[in-house]
Amino acid sequence: MKSAGKSAALLALLSVIAICVEGGFVEPANPVTTQRSVTETQTRLPCQYQVEGEEKVVQVTWYKELSDGSKDQIITAHFMDGHTEFGRYSGRVRFENSNPIKNSALIILNTEQSDEGSYTCHISTFPSGNFERKIALTVWILPISSLDPVTLVEGQSFRVAATCRAIGHPLPILSWDTDMSGTVQNRTSETGSVSSYFSLHPLRSMNGKKLDCLVWHPGLEEPRRISNRLEVQYPPDATITTSASRWYVGLEKAELVCEGRGHPKPRNFTWTWEGGALPDGVSAVGGKLVFQRPVHLSDRGAYECMVTNSVGRGKTEYMLNIDEVQWRIGETPPDNLMLITICASAGGLVLLLIIIILVVLRHHRRRTKKLKRQLSEKTDEIRSFSRQASFRRVNSTSTDFRFQGEDSMLRIDSRMKNSQMSLEHTHSTLGGRWGPEDVELDELGRPVIWYEGSDIPGGAEVDGVKEEQRKRVESYVKSSSNMSLDSGLPSSLVPLKAQQDDGSGPREPDACQPREREDWAPTQSVAEGQDNDEDGNPYQLSQTLKSLFDYSNGVLRPKPSNNSIILHPRGQLI
Repeated sequence: MKSAGKSAALLALLSVIAICVEGGFVEPANPVTTQRSVTETQTRLPCQYQVEGEEKVVQVTWYKELSDGSKDQIITAHFMDGHTEFGRYSGRVRFENSNPIKNSALIILNTEQSDEGSYTCHISTFPSGNFERKIALTVWILPISSLDPVTLVEGQSFRVAATCRAIGHPLPILSWDTDMSGTVQNRTSETGSVSSYFSLHPLRSMNGKKLDCLVWHPGLEEPRRISNRLEVQYPPDATITTSASRWYVGLEKAELVCEGRGHPKPRNFTWTWEGGALPDGVSAVGGKLVFQRPVHLSDRGAYECMVTNSVGRGKTEYMLNIDEVQWRIGETPPDNLMLITICASAGGLVLLLIIIILVVLRHHRRRTKKLKRQLSEKTDEIRSFSRQASFRRVNSTSTDFRFQGEDSMLRIDSRMKNSQMSLEHTHSTLGGRWGPEDVELDELGRPVIWYEGSDIPGGAEVDGVKEEQRKRVESYVKSSSNMSLDSGLPSSLVPLKAQQDDGSGPREPDACQPREREDWAPTQSVAEGQDNDEDGNPYQLSQTLKSLFDYSNGVLRPKPSNNSIILHPRGQLI
């Protein structure tokens, strides 16, 4: 019993020691990994186990799991019996290392789409037991692509210009690289192929343009390009050129060249002259019409060239003009002379138009300057009139009684009274009927002169008295018609100075002495038949002053007026 217990304890100890020194997988590190491969290439499935201590790999086996859950054995390697391949994998697989016990990686030589699936690497060791690693393999099929171009003809309806096809796993993506506008249509078939159609309306300008197909697939580092040039056929366009710039009688080795631009390139050229056969001595050599003799005057006319290709034909006409004489070097041909004449006429018209424009502009400039000068003169004249009016208003301000105060009115009243006293003194010197008792005064206190021939005895005495009275009144009017420089009032309102004849005239009263105000009522009494046309008529002066002034309470005030300048009834400035 004791020996049996010792054996069990020894076995348990050995098991613990074996577990402690157990080896492990170097690759793959994870129990389950995924891997991707591409058809028609070698695929490596890694599997390497590292032993520890007394552990030993006895056998390595690779399996593939089938869709029904069973396993299909691929290859086996025994540390004593070697390796063995099974079934359909024989010749298609091998171990990467000649010693599979140390490195058990599997190589699939030519990978196929059917190789896609889950693979298991099984390692049998002693005394540790069995270990496994699983690898899920995905096999991509690189796309197989092609492009089918279509030959188009100008004038055809909207149609497919090129078709691009590809097959692969997973399905590739197709696109087009072109500068032309068109319609793209993609289709996918059940067999795992994809097709792309590029359609457009064919034009001759599209011939030779790029129309490349691009194939995109995850198994490709960059898209695969299938180069293509669009082919559009169209009829030729014919043109005729000449070897000589000027044709004249006697010209040698003359040629007409016909060129046809079309796709495909035209090869057939047909020449006619005036709708019929060519002149004698003229032959067509391909696209050239050769004059094998000197040019005649009869060779002039219309030459037609027809060009043909597989699509259609094109033709053109050339009118050949021949001069009767050869122009010497340095002379200008008639055509060139006409062209020069036309150019010179056009240049002259342009120059004339420029001159007219310049003249019109200059006229307008002068007119503008003249108008500006006239405007400046008018402005200066208006300003001058404005200044004169301003000066007139300033000068007339002193004569406007509306802006004078009460003191000025008092002075005017004092002077009016002094003037009345002067007039009374003058009246007292007249004698006779004009005594101080029965004298009649006007509105300003001046004597009213009456003419009655019956009161004066004798015609000569009457005339003398009348003449003396008229002179005194004129002297008084003249002295009273001047403007006073001291107060700005008319001199008729200023008291008269003492008479120089007798020295008895009244003096100017002292402004400081008080005076008794007198009621002075203007009197209006004029005898019929009095001569009012005399210059300085007292009645007229009285009426004029009455129309300009208001007398109230012994004070003479000016009436409101727009202009302070007083004009005499005869137009004289007072």
